[in-house]
Amino acid sequence: MNILVVEDEPRIARLIKRGLKEEGYAVDIAEDGIEALDKFEINSYDLIVLDIMLPKKDGLSVCRDVRKQNSNIPILLLTARGDPKDKVMGLDSGADDYLAKPFSFDELFARIRALIRRSPQALAVILRAGDLTLNTSTREVERSGKVITLTAREYNLLDYFLRNKGIALSKAQILDHVWDYNYDGMSNIIETYVKYLRGKLKVTPASVELIQTVRGHGYVLKATDV
Repeated sequence: MNILVVEDEPRIARLIKRGLKEEGYAVDIAEDGIEALDKFEINSYDLIVLDIMLPKKDGLSVCRDVRKQNSNIPILLLTARGDPKDKVMGLDSGADDYLAKPFSFDELFARIRALIRRSPQALAVILRAGDLTLNTSTREVERSGKVITLTAREYNLLDYFLRNKGIALSKAQILDHVWDYNYDGMSNIIETYVKYLRGKLKVTPASVELIQTVRGHGYVLKATDV
């Protein structure tokens, strides 16, 4: 899951990003409304955390502009103003939820999880490919009746593959969606995690390899393994 956090206070942005990354999300940061719209237009996000008080373009305007382009992406507004009228304005601008500052990060993360569960992309509670299942509600993964334990990053990678099964995904697509826009870590991170995932998905010697390499492009998860 890839999240765009739009927050002009660097300390708060860093704390939110660190917490979300620990939860296994990929996170991009935008410090003003214009930068937020620029990143939204060139990247695929699953959710936007959007501060209202922003330089260059305020959060309510950003929210309205996003809704003109994409009516489905969940938007969580953050603001220092707790007046009910401000909440109404935010929701009327197209936001899905509203959280007043100061807030607890536990509540922020719980609201993000709830919005992602309610999003159109998450409507399929059980994702399948052959004898492999992923329950998006409980985050449980099974193959051939055997439970598979995944790290948060492995889970997000598998979730992305399953939501796009049968589609060849480039390494750039995977990197932007499962990691983040500014990722500057090891260059072979995708190959490394695909190797981890393949190993865990091979629950028996007869288990067919679901994740196939597309030479010169990336990877594809086969629609079935039969």
